Amino acid sequence: MTTMNRRTLLRAAALTGAVTATGLAGGPAASAAAGVNGPWIVTGSAGVLQINPGRTTPQVLLPPGADAAASPDGRYLAVIGQKPGPAFDPTLDLYDRATGESRTLITDPLGLHYEWPTWSPDSTEVAMVIGDSRLVAVNVDTGARRVLVEGHHMARPNWSRDGSMIVTEWFSRSDGGQLRVLELATGKARLVYQRVPGEFADHAVFTPDSQRIVFSTNRWYLDQERHNQSLASVRLGGTGLKLLTDEPRFIVSPVFSPDGRYCAALSVPDSNPEPDGGNIIVFTSGFGEPWWIPGDEYDDSMRLDWATAV
Repeated sequence: MTTMNRRTLLRAAALTGAVTATGLAGGPAASAAAGVNGPWIVTGSAGVLQINPGRTTPQVLLPPGADAAASPDGRYLAVIGQKPGPAFDPTLDLYDRATGESRTLITDPLGLHYEWPTWSPDSTEVAMVIGDSRLVAVNVDTGARRVLVEGHHMARPNWSRDGSMIVTEWFSRSDGGQLRVLELATGKARLVYQRVPGEFADHAVFTPDSQRIVFSTNRWYLDQERHNQSLASVRLGGTGLKLLTDEPRFIVSPVFSPDGRYCAALSVPDSNPEPDGGNIIVFTSGFGEPWWIPGDEYDDSMRLDWATAV
């Protein structure tokens, strides 16, 4: 079997859940196929969805809910919700993927915005932005909060797999939009990327080895519409800016597979000219030869996560 044929069969098996049909079951290729195939957590206008291996129709986990993020051990989703009734206070909820039950971890009065939870690698804390200018870590057992950094507008934090850093979009009063890395041991937020005029640079995540930052940007397509973006990466020291995807398209919320071998994102296939729905596009670790996860479009998709099976 040639390398190309093996890759083609592996991908087909992973996307259909039929590894045994290729004769690859039980070997290293079977393990790789399992890593390619989700399950996926998608947050959009329909709430929190799960796309299971071998399925094309998503399973609705929570009709309401925003910014869902799966814990590294796969058991829970951290979800932004609201209290029912006249108050509509924001809540940080934990959804148990094994039992289907939810519990509220913390809540605040209406008007204090919650955004983009991200898990510590040991699954003991969830960090998120509260009120646009405070990054906090919440203990999942007790609900106790600790302030990590405050006083600056931040968005979409991501916790490194080595546990030592959090990257976040950062808005400087003097310099505008940036990406900064918060060193948890020192409390220092270091600049790693400065936007150029007219640029959007967002949805930043660490590579699995915690050595680079991958993000969505229109830096190479400033003269085109907003939805023409690419994935790029930069070293933690701010050097080595690299274009990862060579085709402009709407692409947001990159996420690496649990085994670190693949990167996926929400994007729009060429067959859909409007960036109002999303599908999942998957790349190898070298960002070559992307392929699509077949299935329904997820309208107004906001966030993708790559969960482990439970």
